[in-house]
Amino acid sequence: MEMTAHTLTLPDYTLHYWTAGSPDRPTVLFTHGASADHAMFDEQVRALAADYHVITWDVRGHGSSRPVTRPFTLRDCAADIIALLDALKIERAVLAGQSMGGMICQYVYLDHPQRVQAMIIIGSISIALPYRWWEVLALKMTMPMFEMWPYQHFARMVARQVSTRPAVQDYMLRTTTVMSHKEFLQVWKAVTLAVDSKGLPGHQIRVPLLMTHGEHDDYGTIRRDAKKWAAYEPDVEYVVIPDAGHNANQDNPAFMNAVIGKFLRRVVG
Repeated sequence: MEMTAHTLTLPDYTLHYWTAGSPDRPTVLFTHGASADHAMFDEQVRALAADYHVITWDVRGHGSSRPVTRPFTLRDCAADIIALLDALKIERAVLAGQSMGGMICQYVYLDHPQRVQAMIIIGSISIALPYRWWEVLALKMTMPMFEMWPYQHFARMVARQVSTRPAVQDYMLRTTTVMSHKEFLQVWKAVTLAVDSKGLPGHQIRVPLLMTHGEHDDYGTIRRDAKKWAAYEPDVEYVVIPDAGHNANQDNPAFMNAVIGKFLRRVVG
């Protein structure tokens, strides 16, 4: 696997991204979850680069794309994807996102549907469907709890919760502790603001959608709500990844890569 590192200078930070494969092939852009970084998708890049133009990036406030000079929002992250596609002169791409990354991909589609060829969701939730008022309140109440939690202990808890594999847990501990406690809280606040009791009535993802989550994903309500979300969207392939937790693409990369490869061959060739 040959990955090339690049930077893109934006008004409030320098975006770091990596490419592999031929730019003449369809583009698949991967967006990682909260407190992770681009390396979350190393196994997917290795599997796909022979047939596709693959892009990974460190989302603003994460990894090498730090520091950022204004508050973190998922809408800004979505705008960053558009800025990156514009810089590379890519009209349309398949957007793939894990957890928070899946929410960011949905905001790209909400604001710029014409730029999205298809979408791959890994362990995320819908920004369009409404949630129960008490679920929204419970999510927002995590903010003061996380503020008081000693950060090193909190980071270890996060790492254990997201994966079934010790190597992946070690990776998440490294990427989470790269961030400061304050930086993580800014990111988590943005995630909580994307969930509300009203949703986005009538909004659907009208491009081919691959929806996946780990068999053992116990992160929030992802596993519980996945079938309801899949039934709501018009063009969905829904797959549960066996022997995997929240970071399903890292926990069972061989199975995930086979699922993604089959989906891509169907929707973009």
